[in-house]
Amino acid sequence: MTETLPPVGIDLFDVERLLLTEAAEPPLSPQDATARDRVWDMAVKANRALFDGPAVACGQLERTGPGVLRLAWVRVTYRHYALRRVPGAIALPSLFVNVVQPTDDGRELAARMSPSTAAPGRWQLPGGSVEPPQDGAVLDEAALAGQAARELAEELGVAAAAEDLELWIVTRGEHGSVGLTYLAPTLPEATLRAHFTAGAAAEHSEGREPELDTIVLVGSADELAGLDGPHTDYLEPIVRRFFDQC
Repeated sequence: MTETLPPVGIDLFDVERLLLTEAAEPPLSPQDATARDRVWDMAVKANRALFDGPAVACGQLERTGPGVLRLAWVRVTYRHYALRRVPGAIALPSLFVNVVQPTDDGRELAARMSPSTAAPGRWQLPGGSVEPPQDGAVLDEAALAGQAARELAEELGVAAAAEDLELWIVTRGEHGSVGLTYLAPTLPEATLRAHFTAGAAAEHSEGREPELDTIVLVGSADELAGLDGPHTDYLEPIVRRFFDQC
């Protein structure tokens, strides 16, 4: 028996296997499409960091057995999420990957988004939106782990092999957004900070601002309360689960 997972609240699900299927984007009325485009254009004028690139949304998430989740994914662009501000329109939840990066002394990393990003000053885990496969490739568990590894390299400067990242937790939170959380191998603090500093310097040398402007290491979920600025809805529950299980 399958169980459709609840669409609201912050829920964490242990996962041992993820079944992936592609689904079509629901049809959109001309009126909703026009309203979506109007909202998107206004959002871009307010924040030039927004761009209408390819993305993957979650069509459905359901539990099919202990530790087994089935996820139907849909090709969209970021413009799709402007439907959240169109009364009566249905916007699919976003799908993203993120990574828990522990240190060898038992702490865990949290990162703050740079001022030029779409979420300036927000505390979160390293990660980003899932991208659709290209050139006949498939979106499977290996591909998702590869995207998580790429985010870790781009944002922290840490080169982890995709096969070394363990799909650990699936979250469902604000707007029903679904996050796939991977657990990375531990690193010494000095190594982690050196990678982050080198990665940021490389971005600056190319004339780009890094996506993350600072990182902190916390020894408990309670320490997150001391971080000024907004937090992603999943941050505290994931960090708390990490310390509860480790």
